[in-house]
Amino acid sequence: MADAKVIPFGDPRGEKAGKAGKGIPGPRDGRGEEPPREKEAEEEAPAAGGGGVDQAVARGLAFLRRRLTGDYEVDDFGFDRDLTDEVLLTLLRPLFERYFRVEVRGVEHVPAEGGALIVANHSGTLPWDGLMLQLAIRDRHPADRHLRLLAADLVFRMPVINELARKAGHTLACAEDALELLERGELVGVMPEGFKGIGKPFAERYKLQRFGRGGFVATALRARVPIVPCSIVGAEEIYPMLGNSRMLARMLGLPYFPLTPTFPWLGPLGAVPLPTKWTIQFGEPIGTGDLAPEAAEDPMLMFQLTDQVRETIQHTLYELLVARRSVFF
Repeated sequence: MADAKVIPFGDPRGEKAGKAGKGIPGPRDGRGEEPPREKEAEEEAPAAGGGGVDQAVARGLAFLRRRLTGDYEVDDFGFDRDLTDEVLLTLLRPLFERYFRVEVRGVEHVPAEGGALIVANHSGTLPWDGLMLQLAIRDRHPADRHLRLLAADLVFRMPVINELARKAGHTLACAEDALELLERGELVGVMPEGFKGIGKPFAERYKLQRFGRGGFVATALRARVPIVPCSIVGAEEIYPMLGNSRMLARMLGLPYFPLTPTFPWLGPLGAVPLPTKWTIQFGEPIGTGDLAPEAAEDPMLMFQLTDQVRETIQHTLYELLVARRSVFF
């Protein structure tokens, strides 16, 4: 995890703290406890036609009323739960359900309450996998929990993206922020491969890159929370990265500049991902509660746990690849 914590656009926490609403919670109590969307729709939708449209209009009007009256909350990390649920995740849901047709397995391994660290592989040239992982937990977990993703500092240097990432609950990939969220009882997501994983060539697909120095393990040990390994299949093929223009990457200040069969040759159309079939599988949690917080200072233990998490994810990736019928079905 990065140690640097400098965000050029100022401290979003201070900005958002001043914009927080009246402190009156919405339909959730802050811990994500709410009837599942499917059940809620069944209970509220009228038997005759037109109920779905009426319900959507009513929900949209209620959202606008909350925004106009300030009847919503923003935490000190900039996370806007109301905007995330009603707008950001709603926009992503068609991609999740119809375009990538994400199949979620083992979500029962994610704790229903309390802090936990979700560790996943990273791939796909652009970070769609992190967003699909966030939506998978929100929509498929029985407790409708939110995942707070740790993101690279590049995300928070980009106009507009910086603001949206903060509102969606993402924060800088540093030990301090991760520890604070875990101690608050939040689910925190980390993809330790970073740019090495997301920007690797297509020939190395589904081969995990180095997991850094194990900083995520140390954070989990200090917070005494379980580590849940997560394997994502399908993201590697959405933008087959055949080459990398290092010169353009340096000019634009990017870690890599991908060359795919469609980008940059087709312009903006080249940024449309291929409609691959995804599987997200959560493994059994690795407990840390029996270890003292001082264990985070033991380099040998850190290496062993990091290697255990990495090997679990890699082994599951191979199993999923052997079992899948096709990249697109």
